[in-house]
Amino acid sequence: MSFEDIQTPAVLVDLDIAEANIEAYQAYCTKHGLALRPHIKTHKLPFLAKRQLNAGAIGITCQKISEAEAMIADGGINDVLITFNILGAEKLERLKALARKVRLSVVADNTSTVKGLSDAFSDTDSPLTVLVECDTGAERCGVTSPEAAQDLAQVINQSPGLTFGGLMTYPPAGREAEVHDWLTKARDMIEADALQVAVISNGGSPGMWQADAVPVATEYRIGTYVYNDRSLVERGVCDWGDCALTVLATVVSVPAADRAVIDAGTKVLTSDLLGLNGHGHVLGRPDITVDALSEEHGVLRAETIGLDVGDRIRIVPNHVCVVSNMVDEVQLIRGERDFGPSPVSARGKVI
Repeated sequence: MSFEDIQTPAVLVDLDIAEANIEAYQAYCTKHGLALRPHIKTHKLPFLAKRQLNAGAIGITCQKISEAEAMIADGGINDVLITFNILGAEKLERLKALARKVRLSVVADNTSTVKGLSDAFSDTDSPLTVLVECDTGAERCGVTSPEAAQDLAQVINQSPGLTFGGLMTYPPAGREAEVHDWLTKARDMIEADALQVAVISNGGSPGMWQADAVPVATEYRIGTYVYNDRSLVERGVCDWGDCALTVLATVVSVPAADRAVIDAGTKVLTSDLLGLNGHGHVLGRPDITVDALSEEHGVLRAETIGLDVGDRIRIVPNHVCVVSNMVDEVQLIRGERDFGPSPVSARGKVI
């Protein structure tokens, strides 16, 4: 298939750009002595995870058990951190099966999660490594003080079938000094109790180039960097030329001089705004706003739209991770060369 024959709407992944992104951030982590543990929720593609590992990453991060199962199905990935409180008997049985296949670690921020993990793993040969998830200011999951981290570390340490592995946080971007102080205090308090804090896992694409400003961290988790997106360009994290994933869409209607309609709506671009105006950036046409989306339609507006029915445009989405979860396959390209589709193996893995 030639590039011009790709059916739209299509999600394109430029491997040249993705590979350059992988190499650039691996070089940054190596320079600063950080272990890199990429989050696969952005691409959901085992072959790209292996590319990250071959570049020097120590393992992968997953959010759900089903993601991890999909990523390791064909081998070659043997170190997984799941950064989510895992609850429920069925999920815990699947977690035990996963632990028999890979080097596995998980996180917890409450005693209920720890008890469930302990009950499930108390009869296994090898203990499960559990990190304490810490809320260092992003206000998502996590214990909210170093004292609480110290207490939960002791609970993990005293729980049959578990071993305390360290600390993990998703940090607020731009507050690296606070994050460093929080984690340092927690580490020192825990180690004063004669527990080793072997891993301090930090991570997030918005603060990727400031990761070295949290020197207490031993590893960095990052997902969006492999593709990048409009939200990161707007933050100054990357440039448009660093965006590996784009949505290829066709103009299907030009009902007014200032308006056109494309065949990509919320089912492809998603409705995420992330505080931005519009639903994506049209490459080569910064004057166009992706003004509105319905399920199958996207409305473009500009003072003079200058598009005809049948024209094709490429859009950098606001939030690329969600786009990966919208489609069964992505179209692999290098520049203008089409290399065909690749199934999104971990698509829809939400359990």
